Amino acid sequence: MAVLPVLVLLAGCASDGPDAPPTGSPSAPTPVEVDSARDELAALAAAARDRHLTARYTLAGTGGPTREITVTSANDGSWRVDVPGGALGGTADIALTATPDGLFQCGLPSAGRPEPASCVRLGDRDDAVPHRLDPRVQHPFTDWLEVLTDRRTALSVSTATTPPGVPGTCYVVESTAASLHPPLDVGVYCYQPDGTPTFVRAALGTLTLAGPPGPAPDTVPLAGPVVPGEPLGRESGSSADPSPQPS
Repeated sequence: MAVLPVLVLLAGCASDGPDAPPTGSPSAPTPVEVDSARDELAALAAAARDRHLTARYTLAGTGGPTREITVTSANDGSWRVDVPGGALGGTADIALTATPDGLFQCGLPSAGRPEPASCVRLGDRDDAVPHRLDPRVQHPFTDWLEVLTDRRTALSVSTATTPPGVPGTCYVVESTAASLHPPLDVGVYCYQPDGTPTFVRAALGTLTLAGPPGPAPDTVPLAGPVVPGEPLGRESGSSADPSPQPS
């Protein structure tokens, strides 16, 4: 009659052995569609970095009239972004240009600056434009592409509905790290398969490709001579005119 207690005891020991099933809940699976969107956007941003073109974009939603931005990415890696109303409170036109000789802001003839075009060196070609001078519209075509290709950047990416008339594929980009200085504006970014940026909606405004891109030049020349004056600030009266100064 002692057999039954022994069997019960053995059954209890077996239930506590290493073959017992885990009681914890399994970890949540990785959202495959989110990872896929991140990979797709990284590939398109890499193609955009290698894309050399001349293109026009409309800029809207900045509190002023709609403007036309011209983007030139040359075959030698130099680039230029023309920004009407990009300085002096919207009264002066400028062009930001990066060449092997450095990063330049060029003042263009305009209502707030009728003088001939001239340029001021801001630093080395990979330096950031100082905040007080930064019109921001050049970032989607320059340094933000590097951010989008870097999988180590703390970004959340998902597919977005393509706005009417916009070619390509669109993605919602958000930052997943709490930072006072996120690496790029969160928003919607759209690209054609060849890497051509077609649409951006972010804090800088809404950029929309205005027509088929044209061929890229071999290099981008400066709009005018380099002078030792001060660059033009974004706000009205925030800087001097970049013209030669007396000794």
